[in-house]
Amino acid sequence: MAVMNRRRAEVRMADVSAKPPTLRRAVARCELALKPRTLATIKAGKVPKGDVWSTAQVAGILASKRTAELIPLCHPIPISHVALRSALDGRRLVIEAEVTTTAPTGPEMEALTAAAIAALTVYDMCKVIERGIVIRRLYLVSKLGGKSGTWSNRVESSELRIRNS
Repeated sequence: MAVMNRRRAEVRMADVSAKPPTLRRAVARCELALKPRTLATIKAGKVPKGDVWSTAQVAGILASKRTAELIPLCHPIPISHVALRSALDGRRLVIEAEVTTTAPTGPEMEALTAAAIAALTVYDMCKVIERGIVIRRLYLVSKLGGKSGTWSNRVESSELRIRNS
């Protein structure tokens, strides 16, 4: 593992004051590798802590709204909408978070945070069944709006179609 350069660090928050508020949307994904028994227990609603997906959705929504408190240089933005969806695909649970705002900067960090915290919530609720759950592949699927317009992670976004759940 490389050691970070120990020179004096200078950090600054980006100045977005000259940017106009526009409609912006970001979609992020995260996946969990689970044993078939764990997936079956989730599907059957038999996890001892309760409804895994509803709890993960609420956690993801709450986390998206607190992103600026967690990421030091992230701007607080007014969130208009947050949606979390999931899909079971073989031995994995894929979580997708979509965040919309009308702001001078985009909600990419909010979408990534929502997906990550939803995944951590699934882990917390299911660790009694399986301690070896692996959370992996947190990534931005797409973003819309702002000066750079629309961006899509073409390889990742076409990999799995997630429906509302």
